[in-house]
Amino acid sequence: MLRRSLLRRLNCKANRSRVFLSPFYIRKCNDENLTPPLRYSIASSTKPFPHQSWHTQNSGSVSGLPIIDDTIYALSTAQGRAGIAVIRISGPSCLEIYEALCPSKPLPKPRYATVRSLYDPQHANNEQIVLDSEALVLYFPSPKTVTGDDVLELHVHGGSATVKAVLTAIPKCSATHRIRYAEPGEFTKRAFFNDRLDLAQIESLSDTLAAETEQQRRAAVRGNSGALGRQYEAWREQLLLARGEIEALIDFSEDQHFDESQAELLQNVTAQVARMLHSIELHEQGSQRSELLRNGIRIALLGPPNVGKSSLMNLIVGREASIVSGEAGTTRDIVEASLDIRGYLCSFADTAGFRSKGSQVLNGADSGAIGAVEEEGIRRAKQRALDSDLVIVLASAEDGQDGPFLQYDQETLDLAAGAEDCLVVVNKQDAVGKEELEKLVQDFRKAVRIRAPKLAAAQFVSVSCKEAQAGTWESKDPGGIQDVITKLVASFEKMTSMPIELQDLLGVTERQRQLLVKCRRHLEDFMMEATPEEGLDADAVLAAEYLRYAANCLARITGRDEFGDVEDVLGVIFEK
Repeated sequence: MLRRSLLRRLNCKANRSRVFLSPFYIRKCNDENLTPPLRYSIASSTKPFPHQSWHTQNSGSVSGLPIIDDTIYALSTAQGRAGIAVIRISGPSCLEIYEALCPSKPLPKPRYATVRSLYDPQHANNEQIVLDSEALVLYFPSPKTVTGDDVLELHVHGGSATVKAVLTAIPKCSATHRIRYAEPGEFTKRAFFNDRLDLAQIESLSDTLAAETEQQRRAAVRGNSGALGRQYEAWREQLLLARGEIEALIDFSEDQHFDESQAELLQNVTAQVARMLHSIELHEQGSQRSELLRNGIRIALLGPPNVGKSSLMNLIVGREASIVSGEAGTTRDIVEASLDIRGYLCSFADTAGFRSKGSQVLNGADSGAIGAVEEEGIRRAKQRALDSDLVIVLASAEDGQDGPFLQYDQETLDLAAGAEDCLVVVNKQDAVGKEELEKLVQDFRKAVRIRAPKLAAAQFVSVSCKEAQAGTWESKDPGGIQDVITKLVASFEKMTSMPIELQDLLGVTERQRQLLVKCRRHLEDFMMEATPEEGLDADAVLAAEYLRYAANCLARITGRDEFGDVEDVLGVIFEK
């Protein structure tokens, strides 16, 4: 006899929301709230679409896939004057459009570029107005196309008048289906519903189009292959299978003989989930590293007043982004500048100089009072440091009346210890002799190890912003600024690199990471229920529910959340 849990699931399946019969996308409606079916537009050739849940007519011939009758077209290349413009057409009327634009010309061999003259379809039988005399035409028959439908591409001359004339002529072609201009993301949406792309690939496409640096491009292409989507789908199927076996054991154990007891089955599933948890943690790490590449690495420059923070940032970014003055406290607010450093997007922040009670100078003296405005600037600098991925702590070598000393601030070291990485820069190396500088830096290293042990492994570099600004042909790196950049890039690589076998994980996006975190938490809840404390029995029903929650999280990553979950699980149950 079926138990109550299975009966409830069968009842839910029987009462699933009805879907209207319509050739257009419509939203799911219940019988008591009948409304006329609404047409929904579906995405442009250049922008991925915002994912929504769409429901379609279910019939024996369609198998639940969306029914698409409209033929859409759009300019796939950027607007404006160019050598070539590509116009993409997708839908059931591609052949009719070709016959109207190229009358009396045979259809090109599929996937081969063919030169054709394009004519105005409304004058084809009379004067035959030529729209473009030498256009390239490519025809891609379904289903192996970018959208899964028939695709026709017109590569025309890129003059604005030519492009406008061809775009105006396309909807004039007589066809059995509606022809209209594509909406933003519509080509991508059709590719999704025709199983040409999953959501993970679509997000990678978005990142590819938005990539501005080499490292952003490399991270984006990691997800284009679909390997991540296949991995998440494999995990989902594994969880559905495990859930189905557990529920089959619960629901049919009284009537059927099973090779495994409940305890043995939970033990086997627990081992699988433990391995999956480890893999999910690796994917979360990949997302954190890829977000640094996508959004940029945030870098804060910290130090006491007049140690050269503004000068160093200006030299790194290659322009006067921050005001440089000999007057202490010139920088009162955060000054930010972004740039591409050897393929890495970076955001530098010049902050107010620190003069905390913990300020220290080696062989020197501390002085000065802090005003209200400067105190607010320091507060903002502290917050910016906490939000940064990498902190550059600056100190300066000074030649005082009592001899050379090093000026730095203890609080900046404490803040840098909380960042993922740190670089210590000693400026004004030209102010003291070489031997004196080496002794000061050595003493500074000892002070850092004692007062900020977490920075014991931090890199140290000496520079002279004054020499770098003056420049000299005698040195390839005047002032040592290139050495700073080289050390920064080494830190970037350490913060974003993954082992070769895990390189695809750099394609994990923030949305996917959030869903993976939810999935991991559900799996951890499953582990608690499946492996209770000594003397307590495992709750198999609750454990199975946690597997369902985890599988749903994985389904949302690839866009499978509205397809087949109940059927998949029931199929496993009845097989048992």
